[in-house]
Amino acid sequence: MKFITATILTVLLAFIAGILSFSPWWGFAITSFLVAILVHQKGWKAFLSGFLGLFLLWAGLAWWIDMQNNSLLSSKIAAILPLGGNSVLLILVTGFVGGLVSGLAAITGSYLRVSSHK
Repeated sequence: MKFITATILTVLLAFIAGILSFSPWWGFAITSFLVAILVHQKGWKAFLSGFLGLFLLWAGLAWWIDMQNNSLLSSKIAAILPLGGNSVLLILVTGFVGGLVSGLAAITGSYLRVSSHK
């Protein structure tokens, strides 16, 4: 239950942080860090919930934007990168990068909580 709660909170808070115009692109890392402090889980579960939450959010948003412009921009960017012009692979890489940053922030928050309670 904590895993699902942390994942949903990560998605919601990261989405809100992304909507705020004064938040930098990495603002979601702060929210993932805070969620991991508030919802105590073991390190690997915190990483996984942070990773999964942001992977789903970023990949979903990238897919939504991609569908709005008929994959024109993503296929051009995927052609520049070593992705062979595959826009789906670009969406997955986008989600992976966001998920990795979020997961690392979440595991840091989890370990900080553990170390402060000893």
